[in-house]
Amino acid sequence: MAAVTAVTRWRLLLVLSTAALGAAGAPQPPNILLLLMDDMGWGDLGVYGEPSRETPNLDRMAAEGMLFPNFYTANPLCSPSRAALLTGRLPIRNGFYTTSGHARNAYTPQEIVGGIPDSERLLPELLKEAGYVSKIVGKWHLGHRPQFHPLKHGFDEWFGSPNCHFGPYDNRARPNIPVYRDWEMVGRYYEEFPINLKTGEANLTQIYLQEALDFIRRQQAARRPFFLYWAVDATHAPVYASKPFLGTSQRGRYGDAVREIDDSVGKILHSLQDLGIAESTFVFFTSDNGAALISAPKQGGSNGPFLCGKQTTFEGGMREPAVAWWPGRIPAGQVSHQLGSIMDLFTTSLSLAGLEPPRDRAIDGLSLLPAMLQGQLMDRPIFYYRGNTLMAVTLGQYKAHFWTWTNSWEEFRQGIDFCPGQNVSGVTTHTQEEHTRLPLIFHLGRDPGERFPLRPKRRDVDTGEAMDDGSRDGTAWPQPRDACSCQGLEVAGRILPWSHWRECGPVT
Repeated sequence: MAAVTAVTRWRLLLVLSTAALGAAGAPQPPNILLLLMDDMGWGDLGVYGEPSRETPNLDRMAAEGMLFPNFYTANPLCSPSRAALLTGRLPIRNGFYTTSGHARNAYTPQEIVGGIPDSERLLPELLKEAGYVSKIVGKWHLGHRPQFHPLKHGFDEWFGSPNCHFGPYDNRARPNIPVYRDWEMVGRYYEEFPINLKTGEANLTQIYLQEALDFIRRQQAARRPFFLYWAVDATHAPVYASKPFLGTSQRGRYGDAVREIDDSVGKILHSLQDLGIAESTFVFFTSDNGAALISAPKQGGSNGPFLCGKQTTFEGGMREPAVAWWPGRIPAGQVSHQLGSIMDLFTTSLSLAGLEPPRDRAIDGLSLLPAMLQGQLMDRPIFYYRGNTLMAVTLGQYKAHFWTWTNSWEEFRQGIDFCPGQNVSGVTTHTQEEHTRLPLIFHLGRDPGERFPLRPKRRDVDTGEAMDDGSRDGTAWPQPRDACSCQGLEVAGRILPWSHWRECGPVT
């Protein structure tokens, strides 16, 4: 209730402040820019400690805004995380998950014919109710058949591709991925939009930048509120950068791609300032999942101190860089320790527009406005899914693993390693290990690398008192009760509410 009250107060403040800014006419809600990177790791920005300090614009964005060091995606893979962002719902709710075996992920390669269900209500569709014009630039990845086209799901404009820049493929048996402008296919990767696999040269980030700048200028001239979803993919292997950036980074080709993205973000923010709309524009920067360590070091990024990377539900696969920027609204130079989720961008954006989330379905995202504008911290869990399996849950500083698994022994022996150089006995397992009866618990504040599981206390069944079994810090993980289950948070297919999980969470 406190969070709801805070959001209500904020909506009133938003109307009053926007009315004061407007020279004439009705108050206009703020513009919304969501900058979603592809496979960029938590440790890739200077502000997060990357030693080469090659992201001056993003570091400045953080200095002028708010940093979220505890921000998570909804899945450690591209498609499910993007579906979660645009629906505000866990992948297991919105359909982007697999069920064939434990702990698999969902994605949409060229051969997959499915996509985002018509029953899902995406963010741009809802923002239309507040008069927003919406554009997606870059990677869609929620289905490539006509019925899954972004313009069928609320976007007014699109420049980009339904999938990632894999390839090149055989143009007859397996054609290259198309690039679209709205409904028209304007070319294909490696053909009309070349990517040199030998040198890494491609001009795509510059094209995406110009698409963003053009859209912003047009909407500002028309005085319409806009939603821009800038989903560039230069940091997804095979990484690429334009010629002026190639060979300029200490981190190789991947660093070149990061430097060009950083430069582009700087140009977007400067454009907002030059057009006089920075104070009426909310900008949020994050990534769809952790760095793909399987491609590192030449084609992948850094997850900082965290364990493993993309495709795993360890911190390296799920914790993302995150920066909020809104001059004159979000206090500069702040760090919020709020547990945040990519799904929160859905709910936060609706709150900014003065809209309520749909009431006919479960929404998993929360509004981050109380955290960003008032410094409030909300009590909430973070759920770590792979496929339809709940692998882990975080509450505060504690994380409980119900399953552990990196990838199969067969893949590992072929050189496919999601955790290179990070073997933790009994944790980074190559078989799917179940821990539902006694979860593996880590204190992320003291052990962010998930290397030292805590030994839980047991509770006396009759008295409820904690029984000391040598736990180092007094953490107690109670046995499952009738009202809930620590074995997965699901009873008869229903995800249990947060209040039930509190009963099963770690206590001190």
